[in-house]
Amino acid sequence: MNKVLRAGRRATFAVFLLNGFVMGMWVVHIPAVEERAGIDHALLGWLLLLLGGGAFLGMQAAGSLSDRFGPRRTVPAGLALCAAALVLPGLATHAWTLAGALLVLGFGNGCLDVSMNTHAVQVERGYGRPIMSAFHAVFSVGGVLAALAGSQTRRLDWSPVAVFAVTAAVGIVLAAAVTPMLLRPEAGEAGEAGEADPGAGMGAGAGVGPEPVVSGTEATPGTRTRTHTPGRIWLLAALAMMLMLSEGVANDWSTLHLKDVLDAPESTAAFAYGAFATAMTAGRFLTDGIAARFGSFAVLRYGSALAAAGLTLAALAPSVRAALVGWTVFGAGLSGCVPQLFSAAGHADPAGAGVNVSRVAGLGYLGMLAGPAVIGPLTHLVPLNLAFFLPVAFCVIAAVAAGVLRTRDQAPAEEPRAVLSEGSS
Repeated sequence: MNKVLRAGRRATFAVFLLNGFVMGMWVVHIPAVEERAGIDHALLGWLLLLLGGGAFLGMQAAGSLSDRFGPRRTVPAGLALCAAALVLPGLATHAWTLAGALLVLGFGNGCLDVSMNTHAVQVERGYGRPIMSAFHAVFSVGGVLAALAGSQTRRLDWSPVAVFAVTAAVGIVLAAAVTPMLLRPEAGEAGEAGEADPGAGMGAGAGVGPEPVVSGTEATPGTRTRTHTPGRIWLLAALAMMLMLSEGVANDWSTLHLKDVLDAPESTAAFAYGAFATAMTAGRFLTDGIAARFGSFAVLRYGSALAAAGLTLAALAPSVRAALVGWTVFGAGLSGCVPQLFSAAGHADPAGAGVNVSRVAGLGYLGMLAGPAVIGPLTHLVPLNLAFFLPVAFCVIAAVAAGVLRTRDQAPAEEPRAVLSEGSS
C-alpha cells in the first residue's frame, strides 16, 4: 500500500481521536462551566441547543468548502477552529457569553466533523476497502481518554479554562502537524480511463464505491458536477437521522431506564450506558472487516435488525441483568450502521463528497439532538421502556431500507493506487 495513503490514514485517525477528545473534555467540564456562568440546568438545556445549531451550520458550510478547496485545507482549519473554540465556554461568566461560546464551539465541531469524514472517504477510496468504521471507533476512544484525563484534572483542581487552553494548544499543534500527511485532492482517486473503481472491491453489494472514474472527470477542488442533492443522498440522510436518534436515546435514557423502570441503584444504572458505549466502540473496530467480506448493505440490514432486537430486549427486560444484555446488543448492532451511510454518501459523487456528507451528517446530528425532545414527551403517554419502541421502529425501517446501499454490479477492482501530486511525500 502506498506510503502516502498510509500517512493519510494515520493523520485521519489522529484527527478523529482529537475531535473525540476535545468534545469529551467539554462534556466532562459541563458542571463546572454551568457553575461559573451562574445558570441552572433548565437554561443549560436550552443553551445546548445552540451547540447543536452551530454544529449543523458548520456542517453545511464545511460541505461546500471541502468540495471547493479540498479536505486537505478544511481539515486543519476545522481542527484548529474546534480546538480554539473550546476555550470560550471556560471563559463564559453569564448566560449570554456562554450562548455565544457554544454557538462558536458547535460551528467549529460541525466544520471538523464533515471535513474529517470527507477526508476519510478519500482515504477509503484509495485503500479500496472499508475503513470508515475504525475512524469512528477512534473518535469514541478519544471521548474515553477525555473522561479519564478530565477526571484527573478535576482531582488536581485545574480550572476549566486551563484544561481547555492546554487541549486547544494540542489541537492547534496537531492541525499543523497533520497537514503534510493529508491527501491531496486526487490522491485517493483510482483513475485512468476504463479502470474499475477501487470502491468496487469493498465487499459484495457494498455500495460504497462511486461509478468508475473516467479520465478527465476526477474530483478536484472547485469542480462541481451537479447543483442539487440527489434523492438517494436524502434517503441516506433520513436513515442517519433515525439511527442517530436511536443512538441519542441510549446516551440520554439508558441509565434512567435501569434506575426508574427496574429500580437499580445509581451505581448499577450507570453500567447501562457503559455497556452500550463499550459495545459501540468494539463493534466499530470490527465492522470494517465485516463490511469488506459481506458488504455495507449487510452491515446496515443485519446491524439495524440486531439493534432493534437488543433494544426490544432492554425495553421488556424483567431484570437488570437482562436489560444490560439488551443495551449491549443494541450498541453492537448499531455500531457500524452510521459509518456505512457516511461512506456511501461520500463515495456517491467524488466531486460533491463534502456536500453529500454534510447532508447526511447534518440530519443525523439533528436526529441525535431530537432524541431527548421526542422520548421525553412520550413518557407522559406511556412508560419510558415502551417509549423505546419508537427507536426500535426506526431501526426496523433502516433494516428494510438497507437496499439503498446496493449499487449495480461492478467488476473486481485492481490493486488501488494513489495518484501523487508533485511534491507529495
